[in-house]
Amino acid sequence: MIEIQGATKFFDDFLAVSDISVTVPDKCIFGMVGSNGAGKSTLMRMITGVYKTDGGSIKIDGENVFENPDVKQRMVFVADDLYYMGNASMDRMSLVYRAVYPKFDVKYYEELKKMFGLNGKKSMTTFSKGMKRQAITILALSCRTDYIFFDETFDGLDPVIRGVVKSLLCKDIIDRGATAIITSHSLRELEDTCDQLALLHKGGLVLQSDIGRLKTNLFKIQAAYRTEYNKDDVLRLLSGLSDEKAHMLHFSRHGRVINVIMRGDNEAVIDAMQADDPLLIESLPLTLEEVFTYEMEALGYSFEGVLPDKEAAHE
Repeated sequence: MIEIQGATKFFDDFLAVSDISVTVPDKCIFGMVGSNGAGKSTLMRMITGVYKTDGGSIKIDGENVFENPDVKQRMVFVADDLYYMGNASMDRMSLVYRAVYPKFDVKYYEELKKMFGLNGKKSMTTFSKGMKRQAITILALSCRTDYIFFDETFDGLDPVIRGVVKSLLCKDIIDRGATAIITSHSLRELEDTCDQLALLHKGGLVLQSDIGRLKTNLFKIQAAYRTEYNKDDVLRLLSGLSDEKAHMLHFSRHGRVINVIMRGDNEAVIDAMQADDPLLIESLPLTLEEVFTYEMEALGYSFEGVLPDKEAAHE
């Protein structure tokens, strides 16, 4: 289990990570997502002991990580900026990994090379961006560690290879009981892969939740009334509900059709909005990308109005 309590990190006067507390259970794939500069990569480097915390603590199975070789042998970290030595080939890099990781599985390494179709004797400088990430991913997974960390997991990988990497990660979780933390700007990839998700913004933790609960806690209501309803009309209908049961994150209208993004109790909101006898009303599920967008909009992270409204442009 990974236990993060009040983790804080400064770079000179810049607060990169601010008092984050997260618990990552064993045998799961845990995703981290956030705005640019949210602190995801910094927190990942703190968890893996690359950076020392300036406040709080980070423990893996009860042990501190920083400057703890025994704990670090049980984890492998693939950073966003890939590292490989000079003109080294994959096979030469594997010798380095074997020296560091006693559980490095040579047979599995050879199987993965064949699966991905990479030449282990060829210099990695000749590889494309996606091939380099494939190579480092193969090396990392071959270490057979208890904890696996990938920063920008799928960056540069084509759709087929992304699917293979996801399958391999899931196989490690199921077969070996490993635990993985991954970051990605691809919300769809995280939605398909992760058991739990943490949303970061400006160095702080906005929320932590399992994927299913995160998507059911937010929902979209689409409705139409006999006259054009505005945001105040909807708030009037919801006035009898507590903020916990009905918190509006977003309102938009196109003619008589309104779309409302809510956090709270789906059934209670539907019942309240039916008081004015709508022509139609339905609850629609949100994708993880939509959840992220509206959560960030609620925090003031929005570029609405920068681009033209496509629907309005066609009216």
